[in-house]
Formats: sequence, structure tokens, C-alpha cells
Amino acid sequence: MRLHYFFTLGLCLLFSAGLSAQDVKFGGLDKSPMDGAYYPSRSRYLNYLDEDDKDRTMKIRVLYSRPKMQGRELFGELIPYGQDWRLGANEATEITFFQDVEINNVRVFRGTYTMFAEPVNATSWIWKLSKERFIGGSQDRDVSKDIVSAKIDVIQVPNARESFTIGFQDVDDNTIHMFMEWGNSRAKLPININPAFMADDDPSPMDLVQYPNMSRLRNFVKPEELAANEPKVRVVYSRPQLKDRVAFGELIKYGELWRLGANETPQVFFFEDVMIDGKPVKAGRYGLFARPEADEWEFVLHKSYQSWGTPNFDEESTVLTFKAKTEKTPEKLEALSATFVEMGDNTIHLIFGWEDTMARLPITLK
Repeated sequence: MRLHYFFTLGLCLLFSAGLSAQDVKFGGLDKSPMDGAYYPSRSRYLNYLDEDDKDRTMKIRVLYSRPKMQGRELFGELIPYGQDWRLGANEATEITFFQDVEINNVRVFRGTYTMFAEPVNATSWIWKLSKERFIGGSQDRDVSKDIVSAKIDVIQVPNARESFTIGFQDVDDNTIHMFMEWGNSRAKLPININPAFMADDDPSPMDLVQYPNMSRLRNFVKPEELAANEPKVRVVYSRPQLKDRVAFGELIKYGELWRLGANETPQVFFFEDVMIDGKPVKAGRYGLFARPEADEWEFVLHKSYQSWGTPNFDEESTVLTFKAKTEKTPEKLEALSATFVEMGDNTIHLIFGWEDTMARLPITLK
């Protein structure tokens, strides 16, 4: 009985395996096989390159299919003039930029896109870059997702290339050319791999306060008042906004070091020697941090002024610290704010305020 059971089970398993194998379908070799083009071309061999090899970092990768001529007339017939072409066959050609580039004066951010070309005539194409992905060819594509369009030159070369091919050429330190060649036609797209960096509007804009206030506008000061408006102290800082958040105790944890703003560390410029809490401070540039508590802030004047916040903060580079009791601001401050207030006897207060809290750093001038 047991033998019969195992025999039957074995037949069932064998039969099931046979059915599963028959259900598996493998694709054959495509008549327009897929290929890759890379810049730098040697970057695909990363595991063979030395650590200091300049070609280790891949900057551009293109995945495309390579149709063959097979005696056909290509541009103007197989690929009509005035219509978008997928730059290959099968799926739309995919290009990945591993860094920001610039094409036809348009900044293209790192990422993966599809690219097309509209052959105009034998000497020019319109090359197009799209954010739309995962489409077969160019039919019914969403042209509203195109982000770059560039008219590019096409030359006729003497030796016809049987398979469509994409490659790259170095021009100089800033520019490369991407070539697209099929038959006797060779198109060239310039790509700037070192585009100018243009920052967007910052959500925590930079600002400055200076004492005396008119010392930053000396061309508007009367000649007889110039001496009284020599610059003494300047603070350059970024101004984050609340945006319905709670600043102190939540966004900025009590007892933790804070950059007194956002982005770069605030910079304090003393144009002459000063005194803070009875301690001499030499003229120069410093970084300014704070360690807020519920009822007081500890200001930290630091030698590090070229930094982005508090990571890797070096306590040994601290110039001085000063603890100041917090006060209520006259009104709620949406953005972090700084100002100077004259207190007499050559003393000024540098006051930082945000939300409903402010603290003062007393500075004695010469």
C-alpha cells in the first residue's frame, strides 16, 4: 500500500513538473539586439580599474536597440522626415545621467530619461529628451513631458554603418559629443558635463545685520558722519521659517548644539578687537552657534566659520561661550531674526529671536 502511494505521488510530481516546464517561454534573440553606450567607455570595467583611474566614475549610460540597415533606405523612407523616431528599435531608448549636465543651455538633472530624434532632412535632426519612460517606440508618447529640444547637425559619412550605433567623444574638459550613426548619417549632440551651478531660491534665505546699520550703506552717509559709521560688527546668517512648526524643544532640541539658523554656519565679523563677557576677542571672522535650553541659551563663538551646521564640531576650536537668559519677543517671529541694539557705554547687544523667544549676546566695543 505504502509503495503504491509513493509511486502515485512520484507520477503526480513528474506530471506537474512537465506541465510547468511547458509553460516556460524564453525569448529568442532579437533582430535588433539591445546594447549599451557608456561615458567614459571604460567605466563599465570598474572592477578592473585602479582606485585613482579617472574613468572609474560613470557619467552617462544609454540603453538602446540596434536595428540593421538590411539594404533599406533609412532616413526619409524607413524613418520619415518630420516624425519622432525612438533612436533605435523596440522600447524607447533610455539615457541615464549620473550627474547634472547641460544640453542646449538647459540644465538636465541626474536621472533616467528617454530620448528621441525627429529627422528634418539629410543634414539636421531635432533631438528630444523626455521624462516619460517605459514606452515602446514613439507612438502616442506624451510630448508634454519633453524637457529638452535641440537642433543638431548631421553629416554624411562615406562608409555606411549597418547597425545603428551610439558613442561618445571627448571634446574638452567641459564638453563631450554623443554620436548617433546609422547608414551614412552621423548626428552629433554636444553635452556640457560641467554646467554652471545656479542655485534655486533657498527656503531659508541668507541675510545680514551690521553695526552701525548705516555702515553697510556708506555711499548714502554724509561726509561728516562717515567716521561715526565705520563698520564694527557684521553677522551673516540664514533665516529658517516656522511653517507651523514648534521651534524650541521640538525642531531644535534643548541641550543640543544648533547652528543658529540653517544651511551654512552663521559668520560673525569683528572689524576691531572687542570684549565679550570680559574676555578679549581679536578682530576677525568667527562661527556662531548656540545651545538652547528652556530658560537660557549658551552662545558659542568658534574658530570654524566655513562649515555646514554642527557635524564634526571641534570643541577645542571654541573661542568662548556665554550664557544668556531667554526673553519673550515683542511679537511672534515667523523667521529667525537678528538685530543690534545700542546699550550705551560702547556696549551693543546682538539679539537673535525666533518664534516667541530671544536671547542677547553683549559685545563691548573699543
